[in-house]
Amino acid sequence: MTVFAALGPFSPENLIEQGGYVLLFLVVFAESGLLIGFFLPGDSLLFTAGAVAAGAFDDIANVQFNIVVLCIGLFLAAVLGDQVGYLIGSKVGPRLFNRPDSRLFRRQYVEKGEAFFAKHGPKAVILARFVPVVRTFVPTIAGVSRMKYSLFLRYNLVGGFAWAVGVTTLGYLFGNIPVIKNNFEIAILGVIAISLTPIAIEIIRHRRNRPEVA
Repeated sequence: MTVFAALGPFSPENLIEQGGYVLLFLVVFAESGLLIGFFLPGDSLLFTAGAVAAGAFDDIANVQFNIVVLCIGLFLAAVLGDQVGYLIGSKVGPRLFNRPDSRLFRRQYVEKGEAFFAKHGPKAVILARFVPVVRTFVPTIAGVSRMKYSLFLRYNLVGGFAWAVGVTTLGYLFGNIPVIKNNFEIAILGVIAISLTPIAIEIIRHRRNRPEVA
């Protein structure tokens, strides 16, 4: 995977080989709600993990995934990550977001998340799952905005399932097909593009429903 090899130790292949289930779940947990996890791979990691469970990569040493265990663990990690993000936002969010830029914190990422949440409302909790960087910050912004917890939890469960289980299952079903296996990087980019479909649909729907200015 030459493109993802550029990520070095954070490439999906390396993370899976070095840490197995435990590191995989921790990465998904961190990327879902811990603000320092915004740079970690998401969709590509899930798709690759699903493909590994299907036996697509014999060259990844000493790693065997069970697809059921994988999906359950990833779902829980994704949901719990968002829960922690919401808690951070509700408790310390305003103070945290007023911090100056640092090596691990950029206000521009917060601003992207805030704009996304303001535009899509509660549905942002689901839609953000499929947008890199934004998905890390939206749970915290939901907490800062005092989004009703029971509503957040429902959207979190739906979004966590659609993303963690959905993308992983795609990797399991299609990752071992020869044409996809031999063009895996292109396939992952395709999956990322497909995962953005809900966002595109929401944008189109929003524009169609927007009242015309006389």
